[in-house]
Amino acid sequence: MAVAVGIDLGTAYSSVAIFRNGKVEVIANEQDNRTTPSYVAFTDVQRLIGSEAKSQAAMNSKNTIFDAKRLIGRKIDDPILKNDMKYWPFKVINHNGTLKIQVQHKNETKLLTVEEISSMILTKMKDMAEAYVGKSVFDAVITVPDYFNNSQRQATKDAGTIAGLNVLRVISESTAAALAYGFDKRITNEKDVFIFDLGGGTFNVSIVSTDHGVFEVKSTAEFKQQHGKDISENKRIIRRLRTACECAKLDLSSLSQASIEIESLYEDINFYSTITRVRFEDMNFDLFHSTLETVEKALRDARMDKNSIDDIILIGGSTRIPKLQQMLRDFFNGKELNRSINPDEAVACGAAIQAAILVRDESKIVPDLLLLELAPFSLGIETVGGAMTPIIRRNSSIPIRATQTVRIHTDERKQIVSVQKSTKCFPKFRKQKIHKESSFTRHFSGISIKVFEGDGAMTKDNNLLDCFELNGISSVVSGEKQIEVTFNIDVNGILTVSAVDRDSENRKEITVKNNRECLSQNEIERMIADAETYRREDKIRHDRIEAKNKIESYCFEINTVINNKVSTHNITVFDYKKITNSIEEILAWLQTDPLPDQEHCESRLLELHQQYLPIMVRFNRNM
Repeated sequence: MAVAVGIDLGTAYSSVAIFRNGKVEVIANEQDNRTTPSYVAFTDVQRLIGSEAKSQAAMNSKNTIFDAKRLIGRKIDDPILKNDMKYWPFKVINHNGTLKIQVQHKNETKLLTVEEISSMILTKMKDMAEAYVGKSVFDAVITVPDYFNNSQRQATKDAGTIAGLNVLRVISESTAAALAYGFDKRITNEKDVFIFDLGGGTFNVSIVSTDHGVFEVKSTAEFKQQHGKDISENKRIIRRLRTACECAKLDLSSLSQASIEIESLYEDINFYSTITRVRFEDMNFDLFHSTLETVEKALRDARMDKNSIDDIILIGGSTRIPKLQQMLRDFFNGKELNRSINPDEAVACGAAIQAAILVRDESKIVPDLLLLELAPFSLGIETVGGAMTPIIRRNSSIPIRATQTVRIHTDERKQIVSVQKSTKCFPKFRKQKIHKESSFTRHFSGISIKVFEGDGAMTKDNNLLDCFELNGISSVVSGEKQIEVTFNIDVNGILTVSAVDRDSENRKEITVKNNRECLSQNEIERMIADAETYRREDKIRHDRIEAKNKIESYCFEINTVINNKVSTHNITVFDYKKITNSIEEILAWLQTDPLPDQEHCESRLLELHQQYLPIMVRFNRNM
């Protein structure tokens, strides 16, 4: 039976889970933690992922990548990205119009795409799962924030492909959390569940309706005085300070006061400060309050009253902040918050349940659940005067397919277009007709079609996703032409747009990728090959560490035996000096070569064993 996992690819932490034997199991990493830092680091000798990468971030800040989720699928001129870049110690550059991350690795400058960085974290999740189940893992469901657009979802899927995963589905985090909640509660009646998701770098809220195993997302909304020294430009210092502040924030969830202590923060100056929970809450009050504005918007979009909400689920580590919980509780008129599921693990658990459904888990214990997600933004075309004409409206259930028949009336002076739309959506079917003038530009025998994303009335206020031309249209001097334009969003939230000339049957179809420099198939294949190279290097490094630990452990074991009081009376001075000299020589060698060759280690281990064995034989005879 195929093994399918659910992966929560988080901004600050990631996790992986599997559904088997009728329950969800969240998989722990080497440190026995069930969440792994979403960090990737590059050094002169190796690549590090997870806890190892985060622990050395202060010393190697320029080559330690985090917050990759905030980069994925964005363009280099994105205003959100430009603001984030002020706080990152690593370099994000414009490389021939493409966003790249610059690092130093093995004394070489490397330019990496965000998909590659994300794929490394996904590879870590894949390796953890394989070690846990004892066999290869290929199938996965990966979660993304509800507000991720088409480009960001496609980029996440590409990252999964590079990591060697068959991405069964890309689903929203709130839907995954609702699946985990529904499975945990075994819901058999209709409920409206409010999902409040505040993590390390993303925030969104959703309202999910559950009814006899059907989960439908209703709406989604987004979100130098003391020492006279300026440390703002020192990336390493800022990284150390941020790490200490993060720890203090965690402490304030359970303590009334937390300390921030950093030895030799700047020019041998030790930094020490305390912060109370009251002060922390006051500093962040505006941020906390802004989340409630998003809550109100989600309720308006769903046309629901807050009193109709049956349950409130918290996702993400920041939902542990007491003040935030209090404000949320007060907003819902004192309603208690649901604490039945772990906020750090709920998303991965839900993704694992969805993965089990998709591979038809044979345990028969996984319930029959139906997932109805939403389009996070309206999608449409530009009409006359730069107006936005939505074809698929925000919060429409997906998958969905919408078609417009575009009639082109031509004369020598101008072109007028009327539009008739028939929309088919899942699980319902509805039709509506609209008639508008359009500014589709006619280029000889072709038309240019612009695809936009957003809810502004004008296209200038929305995001241009893509543009393509339908050529080879049979010419008309005057009269009418009919072009059929179809928008289709699949179960992963990926949009394809097609146009057909009804007379000539000439057709053009594109997968919309947000007008960014998309990864070509050749680039993806190259990155897959690079990922395999990294994987082999990691395997070699792991084997070398294991071999080193083995011989080092054997040396200490022998040392303990021969220095035992009983042993010292039964081992000759010659044997004692011979074996201790060998041990000292090996330990000195390991000091000079921290990552020795595996075969050399095994060879030295065999020599030591052959030397030690006769001594122990003589020792046992003398006992």
